[in-house]
Amino acid sequence: MRSVWQVVLIGVAVLLLGGSIELYQKYRQTNSKYIDMKSAEETARAQYAEAFNSIAEIQDSLNAIRIGEGAVKLEPQTTESGQRLNQPSRAEVMESIALLNASIQRTKVKIHELETSVRKSAVKIAGLTKMVDQLKSTLADREAQIGQLTAQVGELQTQVAGLQTTVQQAQDSLSAKSQLLDEDKHEIETVYYVVGTKKELADAGLIIAKGGVLGLGKTIQLSGRFDENLFHPLDTSDESVIRAAAASKAQVLSPQPASSYQLTVEGKQLELRILNPAEFRKVKHVVIMTA
Repeated sequence: MRSVWQVVLIGVAVLLLGGSIELYQKYRQTNSKYIDMKSAEETARAQYAEAFNSIAEIQDSLNAIRIGEGAVKLEPQTTESGQRLNQPSRAEVMESIALLNASIQRTKVKIHELETSVRKSAVKIAGLTKMVDQLKSTLADREAQIGQLTAQVGELQTQVAGLQTTVQQAQDSLSAKSQLLDEDKHEIETVYYVVGTKKELADAGLIIAKGGVLGLGKTIQLSGRFDENLFHPLDTSDESVIRAAAASKAQVLSPQPASSYQLTVEGKQLELRILNPAEFRKVKHVVIMTA
């Protein structure tokens, strides 16, 4: 009888031992699951915090990309003195656009990294994908605005080039007109003179003798034929005196008003002083006969 009880006790002990081992194994499994769950929860929290920080950083970057709010100004401006802004200001506009484009590219990279991280994440965070899509939509809007801004700058540059061409043509035209005016002014203010004896002037065909009887009492008159090679130019705006040597007396044969000049001969030195240039140069050719 004692042997039977021993066998029963041993059986019970074995069952208890087996149950204990099974319970211990279940405990270990449960504990392992709990640890895994806690680890997954911490991972999810870390991923959420990282994603949230990335979203906040990207949103700040997008907020910094402002078009038409003072970041880039394309409207005509003037300096304090009222003059147009020049080339350095256009360079500043182009530099601002380049900085905006660089910021767009950096934001694109951040959004791509965030999207990749969310896609690979084992834990799906509610609403995170929607937030990423919103960031991508905002970025696309900013990029489109920068594209429009770049196109506007291109149009302005084309307009400026056209204006520069127009201004250059106007300047060339003004320069040509100014040159013509200078030439006309010079021509208006220039007279042409010749000084010579009666024989020299007659031989040159500048004077002729008319009237008289038997060769006596003839008057000297201009022939009206002027060889320009015989005359010397005199710009009355710069010079007002005609001088000639070896003359004991002189006479102005051309019809300049007598009040417009003064003719003197001192010690065989002829001097014609122009007193009224405007009146004097009404007759372009001056013929002076000496003796």
